[in-house]
Amino acid sequence: MTDQALYSAEEVKPKLSRDDWVMRAFILGIGVWLVITLLLPLYAMLSKSFQNKDGGYIGLSNYVEYFSTPALFNSIENSFFIAIVSTIITISLASVFAFVLARSTIPFKGMFKGIALLPLLAPSLLPGISFVYLFGRQGVLKDLLGDYSIYGPIGIVMGEVFYTFPHALMILIAAFSIADARLYEAADVLRTGRIRTFFTVTLPGIKYGLISAIFVVFTLVITDFGIPKVIGGQFNVLATDIYKQVIGQQNFEMGAVVSVVLLIPAIVAFMVDRFVQRKQVAMLTARAVPYEPKPHFWLNTAFFIYCCVIGVMIIGIIGMAGYASFVTFWPYNLELSLNNYNFDIMDGGGWDSFYNSLKMAAYSAIFGTVIIFTGAYMVEKAKGFSLMRSVIQFLCMIPMAVPGMVLGLAYIFFFNHPDNPLGFIYGTMPILVIVTIAHFYTVSHLTSMTALKQMDPEFETVSASLKVPFYKTFIRVTVPVCLPAVLDVSIYLFVNAMTTVSAVIFLYSSDTSLASIAALNMDDAGDVAPAAAMCMVIVATSATVRVLHAILSRGLQMRTQAWRKR
Repeated sequence: MTDQALYSAEEVKPKLSRDDWVMRAFILGIGVWLVITLLLPLYAMLSKSFQNKDGGYIGLSNYVEYFSTPALFNSIENSFFIAIVSTIITISLASVFAFVLARSTIPFKGMFKGIALLPLLAPSLLPGISFVYLFGRQGVLKDLLGDYSIYGPIGIVMGEVFYTFPHALMILIAAFSIADARLYEAADVLRTGRIRTFFTVTLPGIKYGLISAIFVVFTLVITDFGIPKVIGGQFNVLATDIYKQVIGQQNFEMGAVVSVVLLIPAIVAFMVDRFVQRKQVAMLTARAVPYEPKPHFWLNTAFFIYCCVIGVMIIGIIGMAGYASFVTFWPYNLELSLNNYNFDIMDGGGWDSFYNSLKMAAYSAIFGTVIIFTGAYMVEKAKGFSLMRSVIQFLCMIPMAVPGMVLGLAYIFFFNHPDNPLGFIYGTMPILVIVTIAHFYTVSHLTSMTALKQMDPEFETVSASLKVPFYKTFIRVTVPVCLPAVLDVSIYLFVNAMTTVSAVIFLYSSDTSLASIAALNMDDAGDVAPAAAMCMVIVATSATVRVLHAILSRGLQMRTQAWRKR
């Protein structure tokens, strides 16, 4: 064959099939969705920070004003102080707890893990309210703080540790669970002490998980709004500054500036975390021997007491809010009643808010799971269109670095703009569902991608050779095989939609008020006990749905996952 013939042969491109065109249409659709729900709102927020109240371009004037105003600038220092202290305490406590659950032989590990994950079911307002009843001016344990006040940095740090503890714990349990027993056997043969073994074998093995947990906790704390709002007092942080600028002073331009400032540490933490994760190598090779902890009476006793103390503290914080919600009028009438659950006569929101939350959570779980799993499938399994798929993969990572407050404010600027044809959804249920899906997109996308990567590409190849349309393979093979991951994504979206505050605080209307927002408004109005009651309703709902979800998942998996068993 001549060179010219070879050249011509290389130029021939395979003809696109109908499946290829349909898949590319889906990929474009997912790309448009991400651009509208993420990129354009963030661009609108960034543009607003360079404008005056009339919409005219003024360059960096807003930033100069921000950094020359001590009251605003101090919030940066406060936010970093709270984030660093909370991260150190949380990681220290969670590391020991995770080590005990993964590397010891104490009894009731499942119970301790379940208790440790309970804070995931509660809105971040709950620890703040609970600490008011425990250590506030009328608190049952107020003497423990001496002359210090719970309203300020102490209260915020305590609340953030409670809020971020399960997030760090899940990462660290995964890190501690993988270990090669041969390294520990070698340490025993060399008569290496336990402390030296920890620093030379255990710590290097978990370092990437530890670093990841540190940055996750740091990002969650520095972007959290609920706890500083409830118990922060006059101690301002960046997240509450955005709320005060937008809601309190109607200064949207300065709110945009604070959002950009808050975005920077979140993006830096996210980028460092991604860089560290790329450095991680496989710790468990084919030749590795799984580590099996050996019983040790004194260590097990100490570990058991430690887990009991942490468990009692978590249950105590949630239990205090639950008890306060039934007290008729704290601290003067301690008779138990359901008066605080009569939300319809309270300022801030009634039972309609709770029903709105249920609807929003259900819509987010259903539509979010369909959109996110379909998008992940197109990114992972589609052929060709590689540049577009890479762009979509990048866009899917953005929500992880964008705080909820920033995303919510960005939605105001974009969807409330008079020239936006989508402006009709502003103040409606759809925009709450959209912002919730966008806010929690990254974790759901990564969960879906992990499940899809476990499927052999041969499924699609064989289907294509048999002329079976890709959507039939997707519905009949891919979805049933990945059903555990699909169910995990749906419950993740539901629970987070029930508890979220920051992403929706700027976007609700009187007809679409949510339970978490109602709790915040009731706390603002001085109805702290009803706010605690609403938080407990959210906890009870999330826990009930999780149990029902587990039962339903078990039933579905028994019908669809039998192939996983020999």
